Amino acid sequence: MEKVILIRYGEISLKGLNKSFFVDTLIRNIKDSLKFLDYKKIQKIQGRFILRVEEKDIDKACQALLKIFGIASISVAVRVESDIEIIKETAKILVERQLDLNEPKTFKVNTRRADKKFPLTSPQINGELGGFVLKEFPQLNVDVHDPELVLYVEIRESAYLYTDIMQGKGGLPVGTGGRAALLISGGIDSPVAGYMISKRGVELIAVHFHSYPYTSERARDKVIKLMEIVARYSGRVKLFVVPFTDLQLAIGEFCNERYSTLIMRRYMMKIATEIAKKNKAMALITGESVGQVASQTMESLMVTDNATDLPVFRPVIGMDKSEIIAIAEEIETFETSILPYEDCCTVFVPKHPQTKPKLENVIREESLVENADELMKRAIEDTEMIEIYGK
Repeated sequence: MEKVILIRYGEISLKGLNKSFFVDTLIRNIKDSLKFLDYKKIQKIQGRFILRVEEKDIDKACQALLKIFGIASISVAVRVESDIEIIKETAKILVERQLDLNEPKTFKVNTRRADKKFPLTSPQINGELGGFVLKEFPQLNVDVHDPELVLYVEIRESAYLYTDIMQGKGGLPVGTGGRAALLISGGIDSPVAGYMISKRGVELIAVHFHSYPYTSERARDKVIKLMEIVARYSGRVKLFVVPFTDLQLAIGEFCNERYSTLIMRRYMMKIATEIAKKNKAMALITGESVGQVASQTMESLMVTDNATDLPVFRPVIGMDKSEIIAIAEEIETFETSILPYEDCCTVFVPKHPQTKPKLENVIREESLVENADELMKRAIEDTEMIEIYGK
């Protein structure tokens, strides 16, 4: 009797001729996430992976697997010989264990017979095992509609029995959807946007604009911490920290205050575009939501998008704040995001920002910034790159 982890993938099953690309990428991501284990072996079977690790590492492996995009669900299963008597004895052990844990009163057996050579059909196995369990545990009753305990049986090259299915993150394996640059602030929205786009298989790099000494080193450290949390799901991320102070001060000096936030964001888009292209990223990702702040009106978004020739994806664009916060709490970025260390977007906010800007007016104001190209070039040259790993 051997304990293994059954790994199920969902959306990948719908892929056609390139399904093997998605499967192989998911296996690679699983191996990367389990680097901390001394022993691991993955076997591909129909619609499943079977993962073998040391029994002492099973809980740690499950915690890592549940954060990997592309995995629909997992189960810790007992693998035994495909013999009905051995299956019965194994079922007795599993049911007895559940009775010790939570005292279920109703149960059912759910069998999937992938190996058609096995002499009993799925309904026959259900009946055989159900009758055996009732005889061994007379305190239990059968409930096929809403049982408190389900005994799952899969008949393959061996028999696999388990009583629990843990839901994974779903989505597509990171690395199957191209690469994009996430504009990461210290707020609530952008880490959620990064998480959500990674769920569609997109590999991330991240760009943060730091305005020292107007923003502290603690603000920079906060962004690093946020990306370490996002990297639990997205995998390794290159974080580019752009020194933005000189350019922001120039914008404040030469431009009408009402347009300063928009012009600042346009330069962010321009710089992020240069960094994205150098790192073979094909799109920009932001955490903007329509109408949330003055720079996120439809008119303002059009003005900022005009500053880049890359597509701009906004995964949280139609969400309200409570919906974004719910995801931030789920992925554990919320508590870090609300730490009181301001980023460059909040430090330089004008009192009366323009909410319905016209592109020609913004471009005219932007043209007033002296040495803008030189300041932007210097910011890119002085950018710091930090390798971020999930923590």
